[in-house]
Amino acid sequence: MFHRIAAVAATIVLGQGVAAQTALPFALDWKFEGPAAPYFLAIDNGHFAEAGLDVEITEGNGSLDAIPKIATGAYPVGFADINSLMRFLDQNPGAPVTAVMMIYDKPAFAVVGRKSLGVSEPADLIGKTLGAPPPDGAWAQFPIFAAANGLDMSQITVEPVGFPVREPMLADGQVQAITGFSFTSSLNAQRLGVPADDLSVMLMADHGVALYGNAILVNTDWAEANPALLTGFLGAVAEGWRDAIADPAAATQALLVRNPAADPALEQQRLQLAIDANVLTPWVQENGLGNVDPARMAEAIEQTKSVYTFTTEPEAATFFDPAYLPTDGSLMLQ
Repeated sequence: MFHRIAAVAATIVLGQGVAAQTALPFALDWKFEGPAAPYFLAIDNGHFAEAGLDVEITEGNGSLDAIPKIATGAYPVGFADINSLMRFLDQNPGAPVTAVMMIYDKPAFAVVGRKSLGVSEPADLIGKTLGAPPPDGAWAQFPIFAAANGLDMSQITVEPVGFPVREPMLADGQVQAITGFSFTSSLNAQRLGVPADDLSVMLMADHGVALYGNAILVNTDWAEANPALLTGFLGAVAEGWRDAIADPAAATQALLVRNPAADPALEQQRLQLAIDANVLTPWVQENGLGNVDPARMAEAIEQTKSVYTFTTEPEAATFFDPAYLPTDGSLMLQ
């Protein structure tokens, strides 16, 4: 299976237009939900094609699932949590993978609790049961959240759960809170019948966590061999997000073509939550999509060092390289 996927990643497909279209598999970290819509809209609106790319998007099962796909070269590009990437590279030094474009300037990592079960704020987690999928990016950052809020993790019962049962267990009261992405877990819980006003969505970034979130990752061997294609891909990603911000309904329709079973209203709401809270932040509005603030990145590294022991001193340049970002102004989203 690996060799078959790798072969697909290397295939060049001739398009019907004047120029050849290079096939480019793109690995998401999660399912075809609202926040994935901008990438499908970039396909439908021709932005990838204009960059000479025939992009095929596949869903994933968390950042810890997506990162190895890119590091092995099975997928040249993907979408995953940069903090999980930091730890992956520390554990796999020299692996050919890095982040090249920040998407979630404000990460979606959250703790979602139920007020009726006694969880309204971080301190309420003491003595409660927290459902956390082991591959979940939000769970990976929970120790930082706990430290920033003075929580003794030994006083919190952590229940390892699978992604499919995370929100159902919260809805059934089997756990009092869960870790997850804010726009995923909160809306999934509502769909299962939990009233919106019974949910406490504690975005970690609003409770002392300075980390960045999900980014576009690339296999560095592929990037070095295809720098112009990569820059074109990143520009098309920015165009997709700009189009989605301008017309979330159209973006949602692009998603529904790939996931007909999705609830249109729910996924458009999920997309809008991601735009408002995670992508179109004040920093991005001023500086454009894709890059990072070096001072904040340094703070994020220090926070990670407070809860994770690196085998080598982490350097931002190891896991984030902005050199491939377009410089033609296309990163400005408004």
